[in-house]
Amino acid sequence: MNAAAIDTSTPRLRDFPYRLRDNVRFGDLDPNQHVNNAVYATYFETGRVTLMKDPQYGLMLPGFAWIMVRLDMHFRAELRWPGQIELGLGVARFGRTSVTCDQVVFSEGRCIASAQAVMVLIDEETRKPAPLTAELISALQPWLRRGVKGTRPDLA
Repeated sequence: MNAAAIDTSTPRLRDFPYRLRDNVRFGDLDPNQHVNNAVYATYFETGRVTLMKDPQYGLMLPGFAWIMVRLDMHFRAELRWPGQIELGLGVARFGRTSVTCDQVVFSEGRCIASAQAVMVLIDEETRKPAPLTAELISALQPWLRRGVKGTRPDLA
């Protein structure tokens, strides 16, 4: 069996340098009156897109776009409405054309869900993967997850 090992340790919000607050919406609930599992993908997307699209961070280069190629989620606790959540994101790894981010959803100091997301940089004209630029790698440095070292992409 070649399945990837699942990290069962409980994430700490302080290890995620990018943070964003949001609300649990009534429409997020399923018939069991807790947040539906599919909604967590939207929470994680909100965290990523809010960071990546903010012009002050320089993560969107003209002629290039980020596409999601993988999202692995771990559901850790129930989340109910009403409530507030805090989203956390930290860059975990660089590939030649990709960035892997660890993400969390916290509520009332408790980790409700975690995820690992892989985004690939593509050329908008050719729609093909494009190598990460030194500029992008530099702009992503402030968002490295606590404990992550290194600044150059993995070339393997």
